[in-house]
Amino acid sequence: MEKQRKAELQRKAIQIKLDILEEVFSASSGHPGGSMSIAEILSYLYFEEMRVDPKNPKWEDRDRFVLSKGHTAPGLYAALAERGFFPKEDLKTFRNINSYLQGHPDMKGVPGVDMSTGSLGLGISAACGMALSAKHYNKDYRVYTVLGDGELGEGQVWEAAMFAAHYKLDNLCAFIDFNGLQIDGKITDVMNSTPIDEKFRAFNWNVIVIDGHDFDQIEKAVNEAKATKGKPTMIVAKCIKGKGVSFMENQAGWHGKAPNAEQYEQAVAELKAELESI
Repeated sequence: MEKQRKAELQRKAIQIKLDILEEVFSASSGHPGGSMSIAEILSYLYFEEMRVDPKNPKWEDRDRFVLSKGHTAPGLYAALAERGFFPKEDLKTFRNINSYLQGHPDMKGVPGVDMSTGSLGLGISAACGMALSAKHYNKDYRVYTVLGDGELGEGQVWEAAMFAAHYKLDNLCAFIDFNGLQIDGKITDVMNSTPIDEKFRAFNWNVIVIDGHDFDQIEKAVNEAKATKGKPTMIVAKCIKGKGVSFMENQAGWHGKAPNAEQYEQAVAELKAELESI
């Protein structure tokens, strides 16, 4: 990837992380860890890859995105706001009882949200339906979705995996945020879904394993997914929960809690220092 383009995407990813912090701090609740671990993926999809129009969110030929791990809505809202779907200042109203920015994505109330999600497993299933619809109506849009590794404990995910392969949904590209942690601890302790790559290969998916924070690897994987015919693609993205904030990284405790004022200031300072170094 060209150096300047990569730097721009890195800046966007850091800004998305700063927005995530502002959201959960303003609400005194939310899920920062898993939101920040997918910031680079969201940055690449919304600012490099996906065909979308913030002025026309329901454009029929747009690419679709489904956040299957809907609790990380702060990340999706940040990406949408940065992309211009709604005013950035609205992020401060996250989880406010009078706000349209609920704790989980709401397709009826938030411009740019293609599917309401929350119950784990439903998002990947909806993404499969969108991809099948595109084939049925001879549309060329692509469907992207992001799952959590803890979400793989849901049986519905594996039904969707079987469905996608059966219908040869090569217009579907899924990412797994493989950060190794869920709300109760390590995924290998709670419900071990590894080896994730071998399982999806057994379900007849094209599988690519990458560093989920490396834009060169993300781009290469997405391009391979677009070139793959006859089967869906699963990108197993090795990520760090809470990526970018020293005291949040690889800590399951930051799955679903907001920072206090002191922690917020430290986190913002760390991210801004990283932003200035690019």
